[in-house]
Order: sequence, then C-alpha cells, then structure tokens
Amino acid sequence: MICLLLVAGHDAVLETQIKNDFTGLYSHLTGVPKALLPGVGGKKILDFWWDTVNMRQLFSEVYLVTNADKYKHYERWATANDFPVENVVNDGSTTLEDQLGAVADLELAIRSRRLQDDIMVIAGGMLCADQNFDIAQVLRFFRSKPGELVIYYELEEGEKSCSRGIVEVCPESYRVTRFLEKPRDGLTTSRLASVVFYCLRKDTLPYLSAFLSRQPDAQGRSLGMFWEWLINEEKLPVFGMKLPTGFQLIGQVTLSDYNKWLTRYSAKQQESPGKPIVCRSYARVGLMGNPSDGFNGKTIAMTISNFWAEVTLTQSQSLVLLPHPLNDPTEFGSLQDLFSISRREGYQGGLRLLQATCKKFYQFCSKQGIALTKQNFTLKYNTNIPRQVGLAGSSAIVSATLKCLMRFYNVTDGDLPKPIRANFILSVETDELFITAGLQDRVVQVYEGLIYMDFSKQLMDENGYGEYIPMDMSNVPPFWLAYLGDPSDSGRIHSNIRQRWLNGDPVVVQAIKSFAELTDQARVALECKDWPRLADLMDQNFELRRSVYTDEGLGPGNLKMVQLAREYGSAVKLPGSGGAVVGLCLDRDKLVELRNAFQEAGCVFCEIAPYDPLSAGAHIQG
Repeated sequence: MICLLLVAGHDAVLETQIKNDFTGLYSHLTGVPKALLPGVGGKKILDFWWDTVNMRQLFSEVYLVTNADKYKHYERWATANDFPVENVVNDGSTTLEDQLGAVADLELAIRSRRLQDDIMVIAGGMLCADQNFDIAQVLRFFRSKPGELVIYYELEEGEKSCSRGIVEVCPESYRVTRFLEKPRDGLTTSRLASVVFYCLRKDTLPYLSAFLSRQPDAQGRSLGMFWEWLINEEKLPVFGMKLPTGFQLIGQVTLSDYNKWLTRYSAKQQESPGKPIVCRSYARVGLMGNPSDGFNGKTIAMTISNFWAEVTLTQSQSLVLLPHPLNDPTEFGSLQDLFSISRREGYQGGLRLLQATCKKFYQFCSKQGIALTKQNFTLKYNTNIPRQVGLAGSSAIVSATLKCLMRFYNVTDGDLPKPIRANFILSVETDELFITAGLQDRVVQVYEGLIYMDFSKQLMDENGYGEYIPMDMSNVPPFWLAYLGDPSDSGRIHSNIRQRWLNGDPVVVQAIKSFAELTDQARVALECKDWPRLADLMDQNFELRRSVYTDEGLGPGNLKMVQLAREYGSAVKLPGSGGAVVGLCLDRDKLVELRNAFQEAGCVFCEIAPYDPLSAGAHIQG
C-alpha cells in the first residue's frame, strides 16, 4: 500500500485573509501553506498526518504532492521531519489560475513515480477532531471489501451539506449507493460527509486518466467530482467507512472558520480524560408471554428500578478490566470458603461479560465500517441484581457496558440502532458465552420502560428483529416480586423445549401460539387499565407454561412460591427463567400478609418500582 498526501491546492481565501489581517496575531503565518498551519494540540496539521501514516508495516512509501509556489516550504518541512525529500512531488503550478486540480495531481504522482500498488489518498491540510483514530483498522476494512473505500463522518450541528461531498450508504452492504458533490438543499437527507480520505485499488487507477480526459478544466478535476462520476455513472463498487470524528478541509474555509474549528477541535482534545462515563441498565420482569420470545412468540416486559447493573468507564493508558470484589473473587478465606462460594455461585462472574462485550464491540465496528480511535480505558462494574433468579442480570451488565463503549467511541444510535443493539447484546451472551437466552430481556433493557414485543418468524426473517412498541407506564398496577434466597441456575429451566419446538412438537407449537394470544390480550388490559383481567391473564400464562415445562422442569422452589402467592389471592407467574415470581395483588391488606408469608418462607419480597425512562431520565454520566 502506498500513501499520497495531497497539499497542492492554492488557497486564495485563507492565505489572503492572513496576509491582510491587521491585528498582528497572524503575521508569523503569512505565506505559510495551509497544511503547515498550527493544528490540534499545537502540531502542524501535516505533522499529524505524517505521524499517522509513517508506519512501514502499513505503507511501503509515502509521497507528498505540492505545487511549485510552496515547494520550498514542504522541502524544508520534509528535511526537518525525516520525510524523504525525493518523495515530494512538484506539480509545477504557481497560482490558482494554473493549478492542475486534485485528480490531475494524484494522476501525476502515480504516473511520474510509476506507482503500481493500492493507494491511500489523504488531504494533508485537513483538520481532524480526534487525533487517535486507528488507520490500520481503515486498511483492514478496505481489504475486506471488493472495491474502493471512501471515509465519511456525520456532519455536526450547523454544518451544511451543500459545502461537502455527501454519501448515501447502504446499511447492510456498506456500499456507497450515491455520491453528491456539494448538493443543493433538498436533494438528499443524508448527513454523511465524505472527506479527502480514500483508498483506491491499483486496478482502478486507470479511471483517473479516463476521468481527466472528460474534464479539461481544473475546476472540474476535484476528487468529489471524480467519485460522483465513478459511483453514479460508472457504477464501480465503492464502500464507505465511518470515522466517529469531524474533519475540516482548511483550504475551503476563511480565517474565522479556521479559528472556530481549531478552537472546537482543540477543546475536545483537551477534555479531561479522567472524567468517568457511568451507565446503568435495569433488571426486568416479564409480565406476559415469556418464555415465548425464544420461539417467535410475543411478550410484554418492564424494567424495574429496584435492581440495576452499573458500569464505569475511565480513560487510561492501557485497557484494564477490573474484577468485582464479590462477583469475581480471587481471594478466599480457606479452601472450604472457596468450595462453599463456588458451589453456591458457580464460576460465572461478571468479568467475562465485560470482556466478551468489548471483543464483540470491536468485531462489530470493524465489520460495520466504523473506525475506532486508539484510546484505552478501564472498566469496572457493580450490580445489585440477584443472581440466578431470572431477572436478566447478565444482560444488564452487557447492556450497560455497551452504553459506555458507545459513548466513549462516539458510536451513535444511527450506527447501532436499538433493534440491532438488542441483537448485539444477545449475541454476546449466546455466541461468546453460550448462555441460554432469548431476545426479550435485551430488547426491554435497550428500550427501557414497558415494552410490547412481537418476535414473529416473518418479522425476524424480513428485518432481523421483531416489532417493539413502548407502552404507557403511567399508573401501572402494584406488581410485587419475590425470589428464592438460594436459587439454582436460571438457565437450566429452559429444559428441552427448544429442541421440541424445532422438531415441530404440536404441544409446544400450540403453546407458543397461546402465549402470543395471551400477550395481545394483556396489552389491551394494560391499555384499558383492566387490572382484574390482567391478573387473570398472568395466572393463565403460568398454567400454560406449567403444562409445557411440567412441574419437574419448573422445580419445587418456583412451584412453592406460586402456591404461596395463590393462598393469598394474588395472581402470579415467573418473570424470567426461574428463581423468582412476579405477582399482582389488588387487595392491599392481603399484600401485607403476602409479604410476611414470603419472608417467613425465606424468600426476599419487594414491591416493584417501575423504571420509566421518560420520567426518571437515563442514568448516564460523563
């Protein structure tokens, strides 16, 4: 791979304004080429790009293409920065009127130096908001695709699309479907701005000459016009990769714009790295339809603020995952202590969840064409969600970790939409850690609140996800929750039902249809605030589950809690895979008696505090 840094433009506006500035603040910059102006962190703009591409393991050669007017400036810069002077290419132009155009400069360098390799092209006079992005990741993505590569970013508020090259990118294939050079208002809704940062395969280089033969004028020989022709007319496969950072090509701005962007980008760079990002995800209770979410069924679930998982991310020199002192013990009082803890809690702490989420996040971004910055962090977690009682404690840790990573790397909701985010969290658990799980928990923890979910096969096959509808949480009835003090692994209760469903067992297939019908009826009851009807449906949900899983599959602890609740006239069902029950008792006096009865039976009992993101506000700091 060969890299070409383009700095051959004649910048009349910025250079003239610096020359004519009477404040004296910029007198030392008079005549200085744009790429040698101060950039973020006090470095010259070109210094940053040279530091970025000066990697022999990535590039066999790096060339700098400039004009005759500024050649001596860049020759001096090359000498001072250990850049090979013989690789500075002079295009011979001295004024704006006789400039060749960016495509002609690129073609000149390739032809005159007889370059026969893939090419990376970067504008050397481009301000970059983030000084740490990983260029090796860009190259890996380029080599994974059967075509060219353009880099883009999402325009910031106030930036106009009519001043940039705008790309429209297919979210499934990442192929650029249309390129619009400085489009007029209303021509596209895309806010994805291409920058002078491209990769070209050596087999595509002849297209440069073909394009130039169509463009006799230097003004028409811009790289934006070239890509517009290559993509829209020649239909060559060109793919897009997003960098989660902003760019400004200094040759296109005024002195005030240069100062504005330099100040903004410098402020971002100087933000305190020690300020932590703290994100929470909440436990959930399945109110209806579970466990049919794993079988193309329908469910209703709700996040609760009683229990949560919290992850803290702090920027650091190396990447560190801190074990939780209780959930990831590494020190024990004795061998007997180790035996007792391991027998009760197993070997599955939360540290593996952090590690698997980080691994999957990097993998996802690499595949999606999202380049991440080269910065490290320390992750730690805390949780009060009871273990192994089916309240989605594992997925809460994964969900909170993902929130932190997205904020740290500036990955937006557009890059990772909520339905895909739920799939991502499930894949961390099922693909990486082999945890038995369905989509319900991940969906409700991503959307938060009271969520109706339809996982029908048609929707899942067509979209890759179901239909997820937030419901009104105002005045929900007084649900309660109880769980065993010494639960078993909640994953075991799934039994052999999945295999029976895959085999088309008519009993299981019919049960899944019945779960869906109950869920639709419960949705109506919730919307109409018909609590007696909802209570009856909850009991039906449990009996349907019992008929399929059998008493042996549900286990004596779960059955005991259900029986106890019914003795006090409360509706009751399992909120997850086992170890806890959720109920609805409309008689407040009976509810008090019920609490006492559960506590006497050695269970933990609490009234549910629903977590509504609209009223509570998302718990995100940093």
